[in-house]
Amino acid sequence: MKDLDKEFKPSSWAIENRTAIYVLTTILLIAGYFAYNSLPKENFPEISVPKIFVKSIYPGTSPANMETLVTKQIEKQIKSAQGLKKVTSNSYQDFSFITAEFNAGVDIKIAKQRIKDAVDKAKSDLPSDLPDDPEVLDINLSDLPIMYLNISGDYDLKTLKKYADDLKDRVESLPEISGVDIVGALDPEVEINVDLNKMSASQISFYDIQQAIGTENISASGGTVPIDGVRRTLNIKKEFGSAEEIANTVIKTPSGGSVYLKDFANVVDGFKEQESYARLNGKNVITLNVKKRSGENLIEASDKIRGIIAEMQEKQFPKGLEIVTTGDQSDKTRVTLHDLINTIVIGFILVSLILMFFMGITNALFVALSVPLSMCVAFLFMPTIGFTMNMIVLFSF
Repeated sequence: MKDLDKEFKPSSWAIENRTAIYVLTTILLIAGYFAYNSLPKENFPEISVPKIFVKSIYPGTSPANMETLVTKQIEKQIKSAQGLKKVTSNSYQDFSFITAEFNAGVDIKIAKQRIKDAVDKAKSDLPSDLPDDPEVLDINLSDLPIMYLNISGDYDLKTLKKYADDLKDRVESLPEISGVDIVGALDPEVEINVDLNKMSASQISFYDIQQAIGTENISASGGTVPIDGVRRTLNIKKEFGSAEEIANTVIKTPSGGSVYLKDFANVVDGFKEQESYARLNGKNVITLNVKKRSGENLIEASDKIRGIIAEMQEKQFPKGLEIVTTGDQSDKTRVTLHDLINTIVIGFILVSLILMFFMGITNALFVALSVPLSMCVAFLFMPTIGFTMNMIVLFSF
């Protein structure tokens, strides 16, 4: 039997063109390094849950009536939505909750819009005294906060709220951030405490007060006027800026006279009833829940926010204002990325040491180089398939 020479042509070509292989390897390593730095780094991948929820509130309604008057009317319209898999509902005292599950291939944004359209069609069949329109919700994991900024100090809540709004505006201006929610703050509210006896003596009703304040507190467009050959826009801006301005509102009486609101009412700056509370280390704080935009770099977002806090504390905020960051998800991501880098380095060293005894130093280094090289090639292909550096991808690495 005649022996045949067997040859793997790609290997033979690589041996004959060693310089080209060295250059290609170097290019792949450099390109992979830059691709790794540019990859968005997140804690968890974006997961789409194909379920849309419809929440309705109708106070003073029994579960049976809730099902008949609200739930079934909405279900009737939802069942015609395209791509729908099944609909389940629960009716409780004063409350209705409907779950619309779609097929896995349906875009969740399109599915939510279809449910909103169905709910809009059902509004004509719903009770006319429903306090609020049914609310359409979805599950978006990217809406979970990536960190919490806790603001505290020896200031009243109104002053702390002002500082919190300033910080919120700066953080929301970042392209990596989708929104910031404030928890534990008081919303301003102007209270008009009317003396009924004085109001009755002036022959003024609550409707007269409402009309007078409503017509004075306006911001509207006044059209355009020609000035020097150019048509310029007129804006009417007469919004109240303080409780004192509201107190000086003039109200006409049925007899043709005029009185000031402050003559029969006490107007004070107040706050709405507090609906949310935030505490840190046993004391009340105002907390900013920071939410990252989907697909953006978590670590870069965290670094920029910390930079904004440091800058504002140095230049804008008073020394007694304390801002404590908690629940920073980027800390876990940083640790996982460092573990990956350590794995690459340790793998390269161990493979080199073991193979050095059997293949020599040069051949061992070439074989060990396949560990970081394979990682760099993966980094180059990840953006093309829409992958980010998250916990699931790092585990697979």
